[in-house]
Order: sequence, then structure tokens, then C-alpha cells
Amino acid sequence: MLRAEFPDAGEQSADELLAAYGSVLAATVESVGVDGVSTATGLDRETVAAVADGEVADLTLAEAAAVLATDPDRPDADAVQAEAQDILLMGMTTAVMDVESLASGIDDELEPKEIQQKIEGRHPMTLAEYALLHSHIEGEQR
Repeated sequence: MLRAEFPDAGEQSADELLAAYGSVLAATVESVGVDGVSTATGLDRETVAAVADGEVADLTLAEAAAVLATDPDRPDADAVQAEAQDILLMGMTTAVMDVESLASGIDDELEPKEIQQKIEGRHPMTLAEYALLHSHIEGEQR
């Protein structure tokens, strides 16, 4: 979800990319501790423990950004989320892709309007949805 952290995103399936996000998030929880992440993010302990186990598909992009931001070597949650959204927007620009073609490319798993709202941050996006979009957009840039 951070620039240069997943350079081969376009070569991975959405599931593989989601697992890679899960590994990064789990490493953050391991480093900071379940209680530390829970306290810092406001996420309940059970959710954070699930993240530590790599269960991140239903986590929202904002929640994932908050988890990553608990690492003192990373930017704050708003910056992490903004960068993640920027990766999608810039990728769409580079691939010369609009939301209609993106929706078609992901077999209409999300509607164009829904994609636009999620990418712009006006509607919550799960990490599974983010991985789906990220993988497809990056794959189209090759």
C-alpha cells in the first residue's frame, strides 16, 4: 500500500497481493504488539489479533493505514491512506484507464461509481477491494 513497497503488484493476483499486505501488517503488529496497536488505533484487540494472523481482507484501507502508522518509521495514518489512494489514481492515469474500463477489467465486481467513491476516499474500501484494484491497475501499466 506504500509506494515502492509492492513493486511487482501487477504481476500478482489480487489474492497474492492481499497476502503480501497481510504480511506487512502482521509484521507491524508483531513489532508494536497487539495491545500497542489496539491502543493507538482504537481497533479492538480481536481485530488486531486477526491482523497479526494475516486476516486482513475485511480490514478497511483506513484501518490498515492506522495499523501501519503505529510503526514509528512510517508516516501517519492519513498520509499512508492518501498515498495508497494516490497509487491507484496515478496508476489509472498512467494506464490511461477510467472507472468504467477498470470495472470491466475486474469483471464488474465493483460498479464504476462505487470504484470512484472508494478510490477518492468518499466510501470505505476493504483491503480485498484495494488489492483487486491495485493488482489490475498495475497489471495494465506493463
